[in-house]
Amino acid sequence: MQKNIIKLLLGVTVTAVAVTVAVMTLRKATVEVIDSAATVETVTDKAIDITPTVIKSIEDIGEWAFLEIDNEEIVDTVRHGFFSDDRLVRIYYGTVRIGINLKETHEGWMAVENDTLKARLPKVRLLDNNFIDETRTKAFIETGKWSHQDRKALYDRAVAKMKKRCLTKENYKAAQDNAIEQFTAMLHAIGYDKVQVEVER
Repeated sequence: MQKNIIKLLLGVTVTAVAVTVAVMTLRKATVEVIDSAATVETVTDKAIDITPTVIKSIEDIGEWAFLEIDNEEIVDTVRHGFFSDDRLVRIYYGTVRIGINLKETHEGWMAVENDTLKARLPKVRLLDNNFIDETRTKAFIETGKWSHQDRKALYDRAVAKMKKRCLTKENYKAAQDNAIEQFTAMLHAIGYDKVQVEVER
């Protein structure tokens, strides 16, 4: 449900940006040149432009995930006793989201150079450290009494394992490639033909 809501909000935002750009960014200047024979020549200047309002509308998209990885992690701990051992085994579920936050862009990150719109996106990163869905956490085995600190320690281990498995160079590269592809497609969709997009490393 959360993914669908994010996609719906993103679709609405991109549509709003498209409307804004259609109204505000494309300038067509027509110049009439009249010679001695009273003939008229029409020249169309298709110079492109992007206004601060349009840039702000794009920045307001905020977080944009370009790679989502579903995870399942089993973590256990054992406490040895004199007569018996206590054991706690829990299963954690979470979705690691790698992407960018457009509110973290630097001044001048999007500008027109000659006939090309250039954009420099922020570095891709883990968007949310609280990616484990605790409502889905299951106690697989639980014997003995365990404190909140014990359960927190197990949770932290699950987070560390998921990060180690998911936050790899390969996944960051995949997210960067997706960011360039999808952001370029968005700019094309709102009316810019020549665009150049790069992501901070």
